[in-house]
Amino acid sequence: MSKIHYITPEYLTFERIEEIVEGSFQLALSEETIAATDHCRKYLDEMIQKHPEPIYGITTGFGSLCNKTISSNELGQLQKNLVMSHACGTGDEVRPEIIKLMLLLKAHALSMGKSGVQVETVQRIVDMYNHNVIPVVFELGSLGASGDLAPLANLFLPLIGMGEVYYRGQKHPTDRVMAELGWKPIELKSKEGLALLNGTQFMSAHAVYSLLKTFRLLKLSDIIGAVSLEAFDGRLEPFHELLHQIRPHAGQIETAKNVRKLVDGSQIMAQPKKHVQDPYSFRCIPQVHGATKDSVGFIAQVVETEINSVTDNPTVFPDEDLVLSGGNFHGQPLALNLDYLAIAMAELGSISERRTAQLILGLRGLPEFLVANPGLNSGYMIPQYAAAGIVSQNKQLCTPASIDSIVSSNGQEDHVSMGANAATKALRVVENIERILAIELMNGAQALVFRRPLLPSPYIIDFINQFRERVAFIDQDKVMYQEIQKAVKFLQTLKIKSF
Repeated sequence: MSKIHYITPEYLTFERIEEIVEGSFQLALSEETIAATDHCRKYLDEMIQKHPEPIYGITTGFGSLCNKTISSNELGQLQKNLVMSHACGTGDEVRPEIIKLMLLLKAHALSMGKSGVQVETVQRIVDMYNHNVIPVVFELGSLGASGDLAPLANLFLPLIGMGEVYYRGQKHPTDRVMAELGWKPIELKSKEGLALLNGTQFMSAHAVYSLLKTFRLLKLSDIIGAVSLEAFDGRLEPFHELLHQIRPHAGQIETAKNVRKLVDGSQIMAQPKKHVQDPYSFRCIPQVHGATKDSVGFIAQVVETEINSVTDNPTVFPDEDLVLSGGNFHGQPLALNLDYLAIAMAELGSISERRTAQLILGLRGLPEFLVANPGLNSGYMIPQYAAAGIVSQNKQLCTPASIDSIVSSNGQEDHVSMGANAATKALRVVENIERILAIELMNGAQALVFRRPLLPSPYIIDFINQFRERVAFIDQDKVMYQEIQKAVKFLQTLKIKSF
C-alpha cells in the first residue's frame, strides 16, 4: 500500500521532504486544503463581480501591460495566454528529481489558500506528481523575479494540454499522455495562470535538492577528513575540546567532536609523532568544515522559510476582504543564500584537494603518488590534477549571481534577483564537492595501506572496508576515471553510520 503525504498548509521541513522523496510517497489534498482553496476561489469570483475597478493580473495585463484592462469574458483566455507566452525556457533540461520537487513545493504553496486557484488545478498538479508525468523544464530563462516565470510556465503547460512531458521514461507531447490517462485540459480561471507562474519554486526546488545533498556531504567531509588525517599520520591536539571551547562557533565545536569520535581507538593516531605540527588543511579542519556547517545552517533556515511561504502575486486574503499586489515573488532571499551556499561548499572542496595533494607528496613515510613503484607507475598523480581542476571551476562558479540585475518588462520589472542562475550554479558546486571528496577518499584509503601494521580506528576500518567493496587498492596503474566514478557512486549510496 502506498504511503501518502497530505498536502496541507502545515510547515514543511527538509526531513519531511526527504522522507517523501526517499519513501516514494504519493500526494493527496487534505480536507483543510480543499476547503481553504475553494473558499479563496469563491471569494475571488464574487469580488470580481462586485468590484469593477482594475485588479492587477486578474482583470489587467501583466508586467508593463498592467494598465490594460481585460473584459470579463476574456479572463480565462488571458490566463491561458500567459502560460503559453511565458514558456520561454531554454538550455539543458532540468532533472526529473528537481521537477518533482517543483510540483510538490507549488502544491504546498497553493495549499495555503491565498492564491485564488481552483481545487481541480491543485489536484492536477498532485496527479502529475503521483503518475510521474514530468513536464519538460529548462534551466535557463528565469530572472528570479517576477518569480521563476519561464520555467514555471514550462512546468504548467501540461495543465492546459500543451508542452511535452516524460512519461514511463519517454518524452511525449502532453496531449498524447493526457489521452492515455483520461485527463482533460484545465480551463484556467481568472488569476490562475499568474498564481502558477509567479513564485520561486524553480529556485527553491534547486535549493532543497542541493541542501539535501549538502547535509550528507557535510557528514562525509568529516569522515573523509578523518581518513586523510590518519593516512597522513596527523596529530590529534588541534581537535582537543579545550581549543574549541574558547572559540565556540557551533560548527567548529561539532567538527572537532566528530573527528575525535571518528579516530577513537586508532593505533596510528596513538603512536608518537616526529612532527610538531600539521599543515592547515589538516590542523584547521574544525575551523573550515565548521564555518561551512554554520553557513549551511543559516541558509537552510532561509530556504525552509521560503518553501513555507506564499510567493505568487497578487495575493488574496478572503477573510480580510483584500487582494494585495506586492513583491513576494522576488527571489532575493534565495539568490543571496544560494550564492552563499556555493561559496561555503566550495571551501570544503578547496581544503579537501589540499589534503589530497599532501598525501601524494611522498611525506611522512608515504611513497610518492601513493604507489610502491613510482616512475613506472603514475599512481595517484592525476586524480589530484582532476580535483584541482574542479576546485578551480568552483572558484569561477562562485562569482555571485545575486549582485547582477537586468531591467525587464519595459522597465516595470527594473530590479531582479538572478536567483535562478544562483540556483543552478550552486547545484553544480555541490556536485563538484562530491567528486572532490571522492578523490580525497581514494587517496586516503590508498595511503592507509602504507601505515600497516598500524591500524586506523574501528570506525575508519569499517568505512574503508565498505569502500573497498567498490574501489580496489591500486597496485599497478589502471584506468582511473572509472575508479573515480565508483568512488562517487559509493558516496551517493552509502548508508552513513552514526559516530
